[in-house]
Amino acid sequence: MNDTPEKPTAAKKAPAKRTTTKAPAKKTAAKKAPATNATTKATGKAAAKKTTAKAAAKKAPAKKSAARKPESRTAVVRRARRINRELAELYPYAHPELDFTNSFELLVATVLSAQTTDMRVNQTTPRLFAVAPTPEDMAALPPEELEELIRPTGFFRAKTKSLIGLSTALRDRFGGEVPGRLEDLVTLPGVGRKTANVVLGNAFGVPGITVDTHFGRLARRFGWTTQEDADKVEADVAAIFPKSEWTMLSHRVVFHGRRVCHSRKPACGACPIAPLCPSYGEGETDPEKARKLLKYELGGQPGQRLKPPADYPGQPAPPMAPPAAAS
Repeated sequence: MNDTPEKPTAAKKAPAKRTTTKAPAKKTAAKKAPATNATTKATGKAAAKKTTAKAAAKKAPAKKSAARKPESRTAVVRRARRINRELAELYPYAHPELDFTNSFELLVATVLSAQTTDMRVNQTTPRLFAVAPTPEDMAALPPEELEELIRPTGFFRAKTKSLIGLSTALRDRFGGEVPGRLEDLVTLPGVGRKTANVVLGNAFGVPGITVDTHFGRLARRFGWTTQEDADKVEADVAAIFPKSEWTMLSHRVVFHGRRVCHSRKPACGACPIAPLCPSYGEGETDPEKARKLLKYELGGQPGQRLKPPADYPGQPAPPMAPPAAAS
């Protein structure tokens, strides 16, 4: 062993060696090394996380509109029109989801669609129009008979009053024809601007914005308006888009509201326009969970029309089951 001296000189040198030896320093260094490596690794991981977080923040859309800087009017219009273009690519087959063959059928179906689904209306109207295909026929129906025919759509007493009233007005004031002007349509019982715009846009080719619950909800989520009143929403949106786009814009937005951007739980993680939406994050952001929220053709389910257009990619809605026979 080195600490057993053989010569006096070696014994004298030994303490010097002990004094100048670097062994303890090496041990200390050895002890500190792992701590230094761990610190370096931790710092590296933290930096990596920050970098990843920054990259994710750049890619992910803002979760809340409050996090975004106020947009200029020009920016709002540009983003809104880009959303419309994206929706046009997503829903090239967008269409009115009520079955109809003429303006009277569309008018009646639109009145019936209040507080119910278009699918339920489409399942109900075949029997109704078989009995009363014209305004004259519907005006002549006993109220109780009409109530039974439209009962599945809900609020059937109020709707019966509106249908008999508008049919009578069409017969007496418009020669049994549905007028093609908004100012005339809104004078009919049960017909407001929303219903009038549906009829004008889809039966007469007159551009109109249809502000139903879906359209109003998405217009606010997209930042196109802050209004709750349907007429004010219509005015705000009309100022953003060219008139030629109004009818198809309405179909696309309503389609998206029914299929993806739901009221209670939007499927944000499966939404193709999420990067453009200032309200991203209000709903489910996990892609797999969000895909399970998709409805109608996007969710592999039947659509709302019994007789959809030829280019509709989904399944038609099933007809309503016949009433059970009285025992």
